[in-house]
Amino acid sequence: MMSNVSPRDRPRLVERSSPFMTDNSAVKFRNVSYRLPDGREILRDLDLVVRRGEILVLLGRSGSGKTTALKLVNRLLETSGGDILIEERNSRDWDLIQLRRHIGYAIQEVGLFPHYTVARNIALVPSIEKWPVARTDARVQELLKLVGLSGEIGPRYPHQLSGGQRQRVGVARALAADPPILLMDEPFGALDPLTRSDLQREFLSLQKQLEKTVLFVTHDLHEALLLGSRIALLEAGRLVSISSPKEFLDSQDSLVKKYVQAFGAGDQVRGGK
Repeated sequence: MMSNVSPRDRPRLVERSSPFMTDNSAVKFRNVSYRLPDGREILRDLDLVVRRGEILVLLGRSGSGKTTALKLVNRLLETSGGDILIEERNSRDWDLIQLRRHIGYAIQEVGLFPHYTVARNIALVPSIEKWPVARTDARVQELLKLVGLSGEIGPRYPHQLSGGQRQRVGVARALAADPPILLMDEPFGALDPLTRSDLQREFLSLQKQLEKTVLFVTHDLHEALLLGSRIALLEAGRLVSISSPKEFLDSQDSLVKKYVQAFGAGDQVRGGK
């Protein structure tokens, strides 16, 4: 069901100007490597450009390096070699706090503070930024509506919510300070299939409104084909291919073909169009 998507439903790329950008890129990986303390290499010579306004999906099996790549962007991990540019500035030249406030982050486990109400969880970054209370409260209500939740849910605690509701709150919190870049690490992976499908389509609708630059990690090809403007396939820390969903399905690369065959994605997508 998730793969019956027409090209027009996929997010379009958005042209924007910024004093820090000289081209259409929001994030660039330049010959990036990452090694563990024991010397094991997780990423090797990664060259990748994330265009402004697109959803670039990092696809790969467990251990391929996709989550590591994501964490290098907001410096939860530091590169062992190479450079990452955020809006044409080396990530190491950014103030770390400002960098992370410039980049929203949503993960599978959601990471909501259990002793905070929904409203307080969403308001975390605006509160740190010392927004006026009235502005913060208005932003919380705006975001709850944006992610399809009632304002009445604000006083509740995370344990009082369903999995889908918690994930929506997690997305709202990631968007609270209106960051131009959003990192999403399998945010819908722990949900049941129906809720997951609903949230995937809601997220596409949300992206059409917000036009964020999104780097999205998944191991699910159906999800990649549904959400991605482009798909970057990683294997053993290396970039295998980067292509549009259609180009991915038509690729003659042996590993790409194995993914398409394993998921039965080619026949499903073509049959649904």
